[in-house]
Amino acid sequence: MIEGQPLACFQPFIDTATGLIAGVEALGRLRDANGNLSTVGPLFSDPRSPMGALRKLDRQIRDDALSRLHEAPGDWFLSINISPRWINRLRPGQPLPSLKQLSQHQVAPERVVFEITELGGDIQRLAAVVSRYREAGARIAIDDFGAGYSQLDRVLALQPDILKLDMRLFQAAARGGPSSEVVKALAQMAEKTGCWIIAEGVETEAELNFALECGARYVQGYLFARAELNFFAADAFVERFARLRERYVQKKLDERARLMALRQQLIQLMSVLQPWALAQAPIEHLPQLGEWPWILRFYQCDRHGTQLTPNLEWRDQAWQADASYLGHNWSWRPYFYHLLAEGWDERRLTLSNTYRDATSNQYCLTAGQFFDNGQRLLLIDIDAAVL
Repeated sequence: MIEGQPLACFQPFIDTATGLIAGVEALGRLRDANGNLSTVGPLFSDPRSPMGALRKLDRQIRDDALSRLHEAPGDWFLSINISPRWINRLRPGQPLPSLKQLSQHQVAPERVVFEITELGGDIQRLAAVVSRYREAGARIAIDDFGAGYSQLDRVLALQPDILKLDMRLFQAAARGGPSSEVVKALAQMAEKTGCWIIAEGVETEAELNFALECGARYVQGYLFARAELNFFAADAFVERFARLRERYVQKKLDERARLMALRQQLIQLMSVLQPWALAQAPIEHLPQLGEWPWILRFYQCDRHGTQLTPNLEWRDQAWQADASYLGHNWSWRPYFYHLLAEGWDERRLTLSNTYRDATSNQYCLTAGQFFDNGQRLLLIDIDAAVL
């Protein structure tokens, strides 16, 4: 027996383009005799909870949310969680209870996003039900995207409109490290498949900054609001969001300024290294690294990408030669064909995006410039920490 009055609380989605609330997610709560609210999450994750009671509770919460949606601005959307476990219990061709609820409460399907929660479930049955939701006019979101490899199968099978990044993965990625690159890759994949990204669990300014860097269309989390019984005003967070966004933009401008300063230092360094390379001078004639402590290594390739010289690295206060990459071809690397496309005719210096070096496991950038009448290419690997 589930005790308490089932209610929906509403947590807002902030539109990153305007700072306005664009919609809300309905989250289930139980109100006890003293008026205290508690989340229903533990009930749904407890395998001992009776399935029939959970299904009834789920529909009661949805009923409450839909019955109150008319109190919200007409351009807001409502996100409703749908569990694959309920979908698996539907008979083929059975009327969908969620669509019946929309009709009963006179809610246009276009205002509703059905958010597919949890992993598992029969993907073909799930796809068939999702197709019926979409035919009715509703949109589809996949929750906890990135939490499991099966989610990639869901994206291909369900072709969702919205992807919600897995909260734990997103929060870990906002702190940096390898998970940061994974989430950025997931966000890029979402963009290429035409999905909007929702960053869930945005609780700090650093997490908001990372959400913006990932191109999130909406953000949701305690940094702005917890789920509440009543709706917030549509512009409740506009001013605060604008301040945070302005700080993010300034941070990016500062990064850009550092990048431009680095480019000027690299131009100066190239003017030192290229004459040394043209003269085929001994390693002892190379300059000390005092002005350029961020150099990891430099080397030369021919115009076809084949490495002509050892890697020269600054170790133990001296230049050391590592010949293990002689003859390797790097023409397939993004930085190389960018150089060919951008730097060949003008012989200008180009700088790659930040990437993780597979050998050293270190974040770096690669600068390159053609010299020797375009027959050779000087490449410098740089520690990305300089930025």
